[in-house]
Amino acid sequence: MNVIATESLSKRFPRVTALDRLSMDIGPGVTGLVGANGAGKSTLIKILLGLSPATEGRAAVLGLDVATDGPAIREQVGYMPEHDCLPPDVSATEFVVHMARMSGLPPTAARERTADTLRHVGLYEERYRPIGGYSTGMKQRVKLAQALVHDPKLVFLDEPTNGLDPVGRDDMLGLIRRVYTDFGISVLVTSHLLGELERTCDHVVVVDGGKLLRSSSTTDFTQSTAILAVEVTDTDEHPDGTKALRDALDTRGITTDTGGVLPGAGHIVLLTAEGEDTYDLVRDVVADLGLGLVRMEQRRHHIAEVFHDADTAGQATGQTDGRTTGQTDRAGAAATPVAHDEQKRKEAVRHGD
Repeated sequence: MNVIATESLSKRFPRVTALDRLSMDIGPGVTGLVGANGAGKSTLIKILLGLSPATEGRAAVLGLDVATDGPAIREQVGYMPEHDCLPPDVSATEFVVHMARMSGLPPTAARERTADTLRHVGLYEERYRPIGGYSTGMKQRVKLAQALVHDPKLVFLDEPTNGLDPVGRDDMLGLIRRVYTDFGISVLVTSHLLGELERTCDHVVVVDGGKLLRSSSTTDFTQSTAILAVEVTDTDEHPDGTKALRDALDTRGITTDTGGVLPGAGHIVLLTAEGEDTYDLVRDVVADLGLGLVRMEQRRHHIAEVFHDADTAGQATGQTDGRTTGQTDRAGAAATPVAHDEQKRKEAVRHGD
């Protein structure tokens, strides 16, 4: 059974359309909802929780209609908000127990569940300290704990890695993954950081300007391409090892290019792999030239390419989210979600997205 389903779901404000005929089905597991700030992610979560009515269309969570079953949905769903909403003068234990009691747990069960949940998120030793003295990472863990304390079937996590350093982000992503693998609780996690979702999620939903760009498994997004990237070192005999490799491969009928789209541009050779024989040929050529082979790997697709493809298609038709290509250029729109339509983002934020 799908944990979330929407059909032609739209949400319009006077000056902006936050969601535009969004239709998708999400099954159990960890699902990433990715898009720029103002893409409609937070608006969608509010609708799915039954906190904001849709303008048109339908949505169901755990088989319940969001238009009529909001309270029943919230009994079975946990929610971790994006922004800091924690009282500074109470401990994590006090706060999470309070949230457990609000979810309907009796006092003893609330205390027991709180202790277990804080242990799971790594705050057990610090559970009696006032939240005001917590680091950003610890506060994010408190927010995650209160979303889990009533043992929901599904949790919505809105930008859970906001404000965290790389180590903190990795720790949080590990916790999110274990929410499903250890406890069987499905997760919908929003983020504008594409790499996070590629590493963490089973399924990814990409939205831009309130519209669905693509919804598929993460493996489909990141499948291997036929492009082989080869990095070599220079030698005294070949001070430009990359050029030497390209020339040698070209003489064998293999068309190459420099890796301008990859880190280390100018030191990487790209070519089309036409089977295992290509790997053997490249290895032999590198050995014959006396070069050092740093790496040889197939490129993989990335989620960011979805935004690039959508932007390219919009420009080809002269339209991007209802504006002409010229208007898009003047607005500074780019082929990345973060740079997409700043004015639209600001308007959406003012309306609560």
